[in-house]
Amino acid sequence: MRIYIGNLNYRLRTEELKNEFLPYGEVLGAKIVRDQETKRSKGFGFVEMVNDADGLRAIEALNGHELKGRKMIVTQAKPREGGESAADPNNEDN
Repeated sequence: MRIYIGNLNYRLRTEELKNEFLPYGEVLGAKIVRDQETKRSKGFGFVEMVNDADGLRAIEALNGHELKGRKMIVTQAKPREGGESAADPNNEDN
């Protein structure tokens, strides 16, 4: 299950985001979306979880949860129009 996370602290690292979801199940990956020119966080990201049931539990538990001073918005990700992935695979966090 692909999960959208909004309202992230701009200094949050990908590993920190991933660690928030690990207690709810196996995480395939996490990504914080960054501006291609400045490499600065755009304040949102995505987490991919192996199991849909675990993903739903994580959404329920973490939506509104405060992380580094900001209350996260956590929902199931929706694909962009045209069927493209909502995250840009070229935006790396490391």
